[in-house]
Amino acid sequence: MRQELLSLPKGLAEEVSKNLVMVARLIDDEPEQAYAYSRIALRLASRVAAVREAAGFAAYATQKYSEALAEFRAAKRMTGSVELWPVMADCERGLGRPERALAMAGEPEVQKLDKAGQVEMRLVAAGARRDQGQLEAAIVTLQSPELASSSVQPWTARLRYAYADALLAAGREDEAREWFAKTLEADKDGSTDASDRLAELDGVEFVDASIDLSDLAEDQDQDEDRDEDHEDEDDDDEDAAEIAAAERASDVAEYYDEDDEEYEPLEQSAADADADVEDDKA
Repeated sequence: MRQELLSLPKGLAEEVSKNLVMVARLIDDEPEQAYAYSRIALRLASRVAAVREAAGFAAYATQKYSEALAEFRAAKRMTGSVELWPVMADCERGLGRPERALAMAGEPEVQKLDKAGQVEMRLVAAGARRDQGQLEAAIVTLQSPELASSSVQPWTARLRYAYADALLAAGREDEAREWFAKTLEADKDGSTDASDRLAELDGVEFVDASIDLSDLAEDQDQDEDRDEDHEDEDDDDEDAAEIAAAERASDVAEYYDEDDEEYEPLEQSAADADADVEDDKA
């Protein structure tokens, strides 16, 4: 890529390089943004094969298969390399044309691929068979020396996983479990969900024990609100008692009339009662 960019003026080469770096950085986690950067690079240097290839992968990551296929074909014409052949076939699958993908799997270009490329082509062909509902044919397509090998290569986990998944789709559960286990042995980076698939086959259910801190904070706020409500209720009760006492006192004061001989106080203090006794004695 660097050699290709050197063919551009220095300032332009730097600008294109920056955009390509962003494509590589974002394509896995934020493919739409990666795609946007690839379009900038493509406008700046559409005659550079590395730019066409990067634009193709960015379009592929966003499922723009027609656009991706056009960019991959352009890059292939510029370089003469066949290394993009498997992903081009997979674009045909994405466009709903599995028969074209299978046709590409039988082309002479496949023999020019390295071992990783040939395994990738086998995966694409098996996927095309499954697209056509040919599960047993997909299983046979994946059966190969690379699958049987005990050595672990960068593509081993993906190949074993595809085989296990095809077996499971065909109802061969015991064999699928065996190959998911073999996938797990080869998947040191956790690039597949083989462990989850094994757990599902064993009937294990995972419970998420993590606590959402926002939910916890919300619960605490609700508890505090309830405590405040109880305090307010207690205060209201105390206020009501005080009001009632004040109203009783007000009633006494309002209806007391010294000239009214029928009036009898509602309550009498002990001191007043003693005074009344002394008066009676006198």
